[in-house]
Amino acid sequence: MAETNSESKSVKQTGSPGVQQREREPDVVLRPPVDIYEDADGITLMADMPGVSRDRLTIEVDKDMLLVEGDARIDMPEGMEALYADVRSTRYRRSFALSGELETGQIDASLKDGVLSVRIPKRAEVRPRKIEVRAE
Repeated sequence: MAETNSESKSVKQTGSPGVQQREREPDVVLRPPVDIYEDADGITLMADMPGVSRDRLTIEVDKDMLLVEGDARIDMPEGMEALYADVRSTRYRRSFALSGELETGQIDASLKDGVLSVRIPKRAEVRPRKIEVRAE
């Protein structure tokens, strides 16, 4: 179950008696489920973000924080209007604190079938390395 952050709808009276106007409800923000894998060379994050296209996806890194945001929208065919919809749009947001051993300047990301893959390599000096032994 995803956590959501939303506020309740409110109704506001306008100047005319008996006329009510709904204020805009804040967008629902979902925390996408994320699997995190670590190997000797770095970490990989796999986030489920169905309905998010590449142009509606934002990945930002600021010092030791990684922020992933995306908008999933249901586009209606031209000339049609939804009379009722349980979900009109969904906003995904998730942030991660990054270790100092990661090379944030070398982050690579790809999106396929609603799954975002983010690869963050470890800095060269913290990666394990094999040392060759010479025979004398």
